[in-house]
Amino acid sequence: MAFRGWKWLLLLGRQNTLAKVWRSRKGGPSLCWKHCCHWSAGKSLDPEVRAFLEENTEVTNSGHLTPEIRLRLLTPRCRFWREKPDLWPYGDPFWAIYWPGGQALSRYILDNPRVVKGRSVLDLGSGCGATAIAAVMSGASQVLANDIDPIAGMAMILNCELNHLNPFSITIKNIINSEAGNWDLIVLGDMFYDEQLADGLHHWLQKCIRIHQTEVLIGDPGRHQFLSHSIHSQLHKVIEYSLPEYTRQENYGLTSSIVWSYQPSNSLE
Repeated sequence: MAFRGWKWLLLLGRQNTLAKVWRSRKGGPSLCWKHCCHWSAGKSLDPEVRAFLEENTEVTNSGHLTPEIRLRLLTPRCRFWREKPDLWPYGDPFWAIYWPGGQALSRYILDNPRVVKGRSVLDLGSGCGATAIAAVMSGASQVLANDIDPIAGMAMILNCELNHLNPFSITIKNIINSEAGNWDLIVLGDMFYDEQLADGLHHWLQKCIRIHQTEVLIGDPGRHQFLSHSIHSQLHKVIEYSLPEYTRQENYGLTSSIVWSYQPSNSLE
């Protein structure tokens, strides 16, 4: 099965599996959190994993909304674009796709650095780390990237190297439903693909806003699960971007992606 077929499975069905992990996973190894050590570029990565990722991804900055950011992604020139998915040894590589919601968030931050400058930023469900990279480039004082896949964390370190940045903090655990962290800004893209996960996000984000007055920005290209969820009535549209042709082809007809500001009413529990 070609990777395009594999990606279709990711888009339509296999995200349900990932959603179950987000809902159920209570912890896991933390790469970096508060007083834990930061990963240093090139020294803490498993050499075998590094070699595999470098061999089986392509460095690219084209076909996306943020040509300023170079990323290691799966592209048609990569072996696993056409290999059987089961031959990929590390689990579904959601991080190897630059999803349109993340593209919109990253573009918005790069164009409006005041949104993050001097502020602490949590990039939830960070994937390839592009939005966290955009926050660092735009002057955020502190950045934490969160993903439940440890390979995503390793890919983020490689992507920091590509963009000549010191690695930001990374945590590999499910922090949804945990104690609300004191962040100035939480950004999340392409996370509303499962109703139960969306419900959990909705409740946790409300708690972060209520306790710490955290600002929340959400990137999404208009997926049905997002537009039909109750959170949508509490969003303010910030900006809409037309997606490049390559990204449209990758995402089966999606033509634009929107950044939303989440502003829940005080009456919500």
